[in-house]
Amino acid sequence: MALHFEGTQQIKAPQEKVWQFVLDPNKVAECAPGFKSMEILADDHFKPTLAVGIGAVKATFTFDVQLEDVQPQTHAAMRGRGNAAGSAVDLKAAMDLKPVSESETTMDWTADVNVSGTIASVGARLLEGTARKLTAQFFDCFRQKLEAPEEARISEVQTPETPGT
Repeated sequence: MALHFEGTQQIKAPQEKVWQFVLDPNKVAECAPGFKSMEILADDHFKPTLAVGIGAVKATFTFDVQLEDVQPQTHAAMRGRGNAAGSAVDLKAAMDLKPVSESETTMDWTADVNVSGTIASVGARLLEGTARKLTAQFFDCFRQKLEAPEEARISEVQTPETPGT
């Protein structure tokens, strides 16, 4: 079953900051619904594991993802294949970044997904609806992480010192 998704995101962050986030698989994975683990094989090759539930069908996919056609700060594409017991997903995605201003970036993105096996048996409407919901959750997280003020991110990492130490 082939599905196509596309959209535009307005991100209140400079293009360079968005680009650095996008190329960090660990940061991107933190926003992926169902993310379990990440194995980084190279700067452009990684294997994330994600748990996905669509209706009554639940599966844990291990993906093999390769970045391609990387044009610094403006364009990147990826190709991946995920396997789970009785199901498979082939994925092609691309994104283009354009600065709106020094502090805002537009991201145009597309994703083509081909699903086969048990997970495809839940039907196109349920599969597409779930994918749209998960994509919205991903971009909400993505924007929150990029748009948070620097001070807020720094204070999350630092632990307060105990008096007298």
